[in-house]
Amino acid sequence: MPFLEASQALVEVHDVTKVYRMGQVEVHALRGVSLRVHAGEMLAIMGPSGSGKSTLMNILGALDTPTSGVYLLEGRDVGRMNSNRLADIRNRKIGFVFQSFNLLPRMSALANVELPLIYAGASQGRQRCVAALTQVGLADRMHHRPNELSGGQQQRVAVARALVNGPELILADEPTGNLDSKAGEEVMRVFQELNATRGITIVFVTHEPLVAAYTRRIVRLQDGLIVSDERTTKP
Repeated sequence: MPFLEASQALVEVHDVTKVYRMGQVEVHALRGVSLRVHAGEMLAIMGPSGSGKSTLMNILGALDTPTSGVYLLEGRDVGRMNSNRLADIRNRKIGFVFQSFNLLPRMSALANVELPLIYAGASQGRQRCVAALTQVGLADRMHHRPNELSGGQQQRVAVARALVNGPELILADEPTGNLDSKAGEEVMRVFQELNATRGITIVFVTHEPLVAAYTRRIVRLQDGLIVSDERTTKP
């Protein structure tokens, strides 16, 4: 599917709340969050532990649904979708990158990247995997297993896996959290290049200033509310 026009919101969140019930106790993780993310943006959602940023990421990634409010992805109401449709959205529209890489240890980098395509029943998957690994600078490491790769290389495999289905949106949760500063900078430059050359919308959830420094917009959460939303001038 072609990218949305730059003026059109890819992601729209309107007055979203999320309440978790633990016995008789209610935990209000989100308290009325509204956010618009345009196609091609690269932004960071920041906040301390308990601010609601991980809950917001789970909702944006169709891993969870709001208690109230509306989440629109490409203008479609995600909250009204059934579990099969949500799974399809996650597989075809959204790429995920996590702090812990989540690679299968007995499989090569190439085989790890190929997994989303197998789940989607996509054809010509191998060529797409090779292209994705090449784009993240791992053409010479595609047949190596995770334990034969550095932490930064493993995270770049995870980025290639997120990229291989051609998503409109990549969600990255603390993508440099397990990396030293040099490896973290290498991974962030990969994200920056993907955003600049392919127009992929990228949303980071992080407390790391290093990650935010590479973005053009920083949204800060505290106690389940957005407390600031600022553009950066020099990513």
